[in-house]
Parts: sequence; structure tokens; C-alpha cells
Amino acid sequence: MEITGLHWLAQAAPDPEAFREQWERTGLGLMPLPAGRRWDVLSVPGRLGRPVVDILDARSCGPVLADFGGESVGFLVPVGTAARWVGTGVRTAGEGTWIVVPHPGRRSRGVRWLVPPDGSGRLNDPVLLELALHEAAARLTGW
Repeated sequence: MEITGLHWLAQAAPDPEAFREQWERTGLGLMPLPAGRRWDVLSVPGRLGRPVVDILDARSCGPVLADFGGESVGFLVPVGTAARWVGTGVRTAGEGTWIVVPHPGRRSRGVRWLVPPDGSGRLNDPVLLELALHEAAARLTGW
């Protein structure tokens, strides 16, 4: 069976099969999932995060979320990254936290995927993400 973005996301749920079935059956656009099981999330202001997606490009960019109105952009990163991350203006979601994710195969209002999960399990590399954040910040400040 091909692993889709939906199946990959569902693996983070306490009961992956029930989660996936509920999401498909109800047609809900957004569902809560625990961070810290399969991935952590690093969220930055949208004006910084959107250029980072362009800097990382499709070959090296893992799943990326944008919240309501694009005020915040969240990068899915390996488990444990949130606990170790040190950075001004970066919100973290790791073990013990939950985030709301949109269905990867449907359009949703509000929270949406800028880069949807493809089922491969690829996440954003924290080192490349940090470098891209520095580059985007430098561009914003004119350095």
C-alpha cells in the first residue's frame, strides 16, 4: 500500500486507524494531532516563514503549515527539536502539545499546508531550517 500524506499524519495519532477513518468519514477539514510523537513543530511569524519555504525549495523542504491569515508558519521537524531549539520569536510544539492540522488532500479555510506531507516521512532538517531562517531575516532587514 502506498503511504499517503493522510496515512503518514495519522501515524501520530494515539489510534491511527480510528483517526484516519474518522477524518475520512466526517469530512472534517481540521483535526488535532499530538506533536512530539512523529514530529515537532517550529512556528515563526508568517513574514519570515514564507520566504524560508522559498529558500529551502521543494527538494529540501518538508511539511509546512500556515495558520489563519498566514500570521504564523509552522515547520514539521524531527522529534526532540522543539526541546533543544533556542531562537527568538520561534514557538515550539513538542511532546505534550497538540496542533491542528488540515487534511492533506482537501482544501481548507484557515490552517492550510504550504508544503503538504507526501507520505515519505521527510521532515524539515533543523540545520537547514536555521540557516534559511537567518537568510530570510537578513533579507527582511536589508543585510
